[in-house]
Amino acid sequence: MADLELIDALRRRIRETEDKLTQLKHELGQVTSEASDSSKTKNYKWPLTSEEYKRYGRQLIVKEVGINGQQRLKKSRVLVVGLGGLGCPAAAYLVGAGVGTLGLVDGDTVDISNLHRQILHDTSRVNMSKVESAIIGLREKNPLVKLVGHTSFLTSDTAMNVMKDYDLVLDCTDHPAIRYLISDTCVLLGKPIVSASALRTDGQLIVLNYPPKPVGNTEGGPCYRCIWPKPPKPEQVTSCAEGGVLGPVVGVMGVLQALEAIKIIVRHDDSYDNALHNPNLTIFSAWSSKQFHNIKMRGRRADCAVCSINASVKSTTDTDYDAFCMGDKATRLLGSDERINAIQLNSMSSNGEHVIVDVRPAVEFDICHLPNSVNLPWDDFKATMGAVEKAPESLPNWLQNKDIVIVCRKGNDSQLATRIIKETNLAQRSVVDLEDGLQAWSKNIDPTWPQY
Repeated sequence: MADLELIDALRRRIRETEDKLTQLKHELGQVTSEASDSSKTKNYKWPLTSEEYKRYGRQLIVKEVGINGQQRLKKSRVLVVGLGGLGCPAAAYLVGAGVGTLGLVDGDTVDISNLHRQILHDTSRVNMSKVESAIIGLREKNPLVKLVGHTSFLTSDTAMNVMKDYDLVLDCTDHPAIRYLISDTCVLLGKPIVSASALRTDGQLIVLNYPPKPVGNTEGGPCYRCIWPKPPKPEQVTSCAEGGVLGPVVGVMGVLQALEAIKIIVRHDDSYDNALHNPNLTIFSAWSSKQFHNIKMRGRRADCAVCSINASVKSTTDTDYDAFCMGDKATRLLGSDERINAIQLNSMSSNGEHVIVDVRPAVEFDICHLPNSVNLPWDDFKATMGAVEKAPESLPNWLQNKDIVIVCRKGNDSQLATRIIKETNLAQRSVVDLEDGLQAWSKNIDPTWPQY
């Protein structure tokens, strides 16, 4: 116990020292910049400070940027929503490029499981606000950029106020409800969006609402609802926490977001590429022989609920985004009599009267599993149940003459599986799921259970 207290105390001291150091560097950067700016009044004839010429010199000599592009970057205000695997590299490269103001939105704190991919955070800042942690890292990189922290998650009530003062928004989130909220807000405010996602070994990237023409103007770029008018079903949504992701994969997508943002900023106001009226969806697949694929997307939908002439969404505050995406549906599939908790499962005798069916992927089952449990990954489970419905005589052993307990990682897929079994009426005895999944087993029964 004393060792843990010492570790916490040392981490606090490191954070305090880092905060003081970064604040001093930020103050030094401001003083240096102000000193350089003051020199302009003394026959200084150049549009950037001497430090900015040195700092950004390698990109200044790129013809697509040049001095005009760098000045546009310096005047720009960019908002990064989400400081995870996408937002960290995106923010780092935007600060490195010299955007004038960078806003950072995230209501989460740093967890040790984030560190393999979220490159702005480190071990000493575990449990710190992600926004505060990111600011420490970004100030180290470039003290000339103004950093604005927003330490709460976006909501339909706050989104308009947070986003209104920025020129461009990067959607670095991983939940459909927030993606629709960001897109709707950007359409209503006239802001372009650079959106990306990543899962396992694959990623996607698209630029939306660019050019950001007014609602009803068919020359504007499509919004998120134009491409995906209906949200995916809750059971089809898999987060990085549930499905996993390779750090370099999400890093690639975040870097591409920063690149697209820079391209938008350095262009002249009237020099929109015609191609962006019908943008490409860039698909990245790390395990493919051809890693990048581009799919041409159509422009604004004539019936879009947000950006068309007949738009029905006039304000984000009037929309329940969680209800629209049915984000809580999976948590309410079963009644209390159809679920058991970890303590109840632990107390069940091991006399062979029940069978535990684990519907996690095989790779997770290999990491850890309950004794005498059967692994039937979700896709295999659905295929098995489909086959049994067509041929009841092929009933598997685990459905015969035993009580069934369905388990998964968090208690979502297990509810779906339990509901499917009950609806088929094929189980010969009781069927229940483990409430809150194997994470509840770790919390209440076995503290050594691997957390991943």
